[in-house]
Amino acid sequence: MNLTEKTAYLKGLADGLDIDTSSKEGKLLKAIVELLDEVTATVTTLDDDVDQIYEELDAIDEDMDDLEEYVFGDEDEDFDDEEDEDEDEDEDDLYYEITCPKCGETVCVDESTLTSEDLACPNCGTEFEIEFDEDCGEGACDGCCGCNSEE
Repeated sequence: MNLTEKTAYLKGLADGLDIDTSSKEGKLLKAIVELLDEVTATVTTLDDDVDQIYEELDAIDEDMDDLEEYVFGDEDEDFDDEEDEDEDEDEDDLYYEITCPKCGETVCVDESTLTSEDLACPNCGTEFEIEFDEDCGEGACDGCCGCNSEE
C-alpha cells in the first residue's frame, strides 16, 4: 500500500468507529485524521514534482552530452595523446639527487640544472657548485663527465 491508500484506510477506520466528534477525544482523533490526509496530499504532490524534475534533469544531461560532442568532438582524445607524449619525454630525462652542504636538504635536479652555474638550494637559498670527478679511471664511466675514458 502506498501513502494515499494507508491514509484512506485509517480514515475509513475512524468513520467506521462512529466516534463522537462532540467529545474532546473525538475532536482530537478527527483533527489528526484530517491533518494526516492533508500531509499525505502534500507529500504526494512533492513526490510527483521531484519525479518530474529528475526526468527533466536527465533530458538536460543528455542534451549537454550531445552538445559537448558536437562542440569538442574528438578533441579530448587529441589532448590525451599530447599528455602521453609529454610523459614519455619526462621519462627520458635523468634526475640526480644532491644534498645541500648548508642545510642538508636533498633535492632532485635534471642534468641541465646540475651543470648550471647558478645552482641554489630551494630550501635555504645557498648557492653552490657541483665538482665533477675528472679522474674516473678507465672503464669506470661512459664519458659522462667529459673524461674521455672511452679513448
